[in-house]
Amino acid sequence: MSQQVGSRVAMPAQDPLVRNKNFNEVALGYTEAMALEEASRCLICPKPQCVKGCPVEVDIPGFIAKIKEKDFAAAAKSLKGKNSLPAICGRVCPQESQCESKCVRGIKTQPVAIGRLERFVADWDMARGMEMPETTAAKGKKVAIVGAGPAGLTCAGDLAKMGYEVKIFESLHVAGGVLMYGIPEFRLPKAVVQKEIDYIKALGVDIETNVVCGKTLLVDEILEEYDAVFIGTGAGLPFFMDIPGENLSGVFSANEFLTRSNLMKAYSFPEALTPTRVGKRVAVIGGGNVAMDAARTALRLGAEESWIVYRRSAEEMPARAEEVEHAREEGVIFKLLHSPIEFKGDENMNLNSMVLQKFELGEPDASGRRKPVPIPGALEEAAVDTVVIAIGQGPNNLVTGTTPGLILTKKGGIQADEATGETSRKGVYAGGDIVTGAATVILAMGAGKSAAKAIDEYLSAK
Repeated sequence: MSQQVGSRVAMPAQDPLVRNKNFNEVALGYTEAMALEEASRCLICPKPQCVKGCPVEVDIPGFIAKIKEKDFAAAAKSLKGKNSLPAICGRVCPQESQCESKCVRGIKTQPVAIGRLERFVADWDMARGMEMPETTAAKGKKVAIVGAGPAGLTCAGDLAKMGYEVKIFESLHVAGGVLMYGIPEFRLPKAVVQKEIDYIKALGVDIETNVVCGKTLLVDEILEEYDAVFIGTGAGLPFFMDIPGENLSGVFSANEFLTRSNLMKAYSFPEALTPTRVGKRVAVIGGGNVAMDAARTALRLGAEESWIVYRRSAEEMPARAEEVEHAREEGVIFKLLHSPIEFKGDENMNLNSMVLQKFELGEPDASGRRKPVPIPGALEEAAVDTVVIAIGQGPNNLVTGTTPGLILTKKGGIQADEATGETSRKGVYAGGDIVTGAATVILAMGAGKSAAKAIDEYLSAK
């Protein structure tokens, strides 16, 4: 049955009480009929505001217009003219705060479901064998990329299309960065990521894994062979709380917990030899998307209870509303206005409980969110088998600490021009989380795209 023009077409999804026991993708994607109905809501504005909200400048009305015409091949070509990773973006990009937030349709009703349409087109293209775009003639110059995450992959793909010889050096044994090790299978299937990486490779990009830049290879050594370097190593160094008991067995950083599950496939033990025994109760500390990923993963690994422990209220949580909703549907328990001050263990150093401080909200802080204020004497102890600390992460200093001449930020990231990615070293560019701190996949991609343009201008002038 056709929907009212004001309502977007709902995304089919697995039943919450079924999906919280498996790692299959939660959102099932639009059918062709659904995509056509949703596309019909787009006004194809002559001055589209939605494009201004897209960090990679996708021609949103252009590809949606092609969906309306049922010319899905042209829609895919339009999408990939700007975005080399559309199937990934269609799944994990926070469209609600970017392109969709500027959709004119959203002024009076719901904005067009741009992300869902992007996923539909990308999946249609993948299922039929992705058509390769035209590339310019080889320019005879070489660019190296450090890090095969979203920033590096985007920069590499764009430079390859421009005619450069591009090689990515990746420290892990597979490419993809946070797309592979950080985002769970049920939100972003690894087969989808691998297909998009294969597309980048088909453009002519060479990817060498197991190369730890800063240890086995230095940026200065790369510059002896390459004309320019882009550093997109992300923010993979987890933050901890610096409270008693963090060294107990059973206390994980979110990075380790999710890497064990996603990249090392702990959920498929004994096929994968990385078991992660979570016990009956798991507490995830934090309120962002990574915390939601960890809490939902814990349920799928067999936890009877999975808690989000967050020191502010639900209104202040930085996670996407969709991720919070999915977590609640799946049975995640939200322990708000609480934060641990100590983890306790037994004589064998195994975690068995945590002490929680209760908070109330005070005045807004610098972030605009109301500041949590501890309530004197309001403490409680809760039994817990596993704790996952998901309070953020920062840049690793492997590359920055071995590349002289780079100016760093106060937080240890690389200081780079926001528009171009230029650093204090000539020929060295940087972008993504290594510059901004932990942010979104699409913002990292936007930085990679901007840097590719700047590198092209730099090398064209040499």
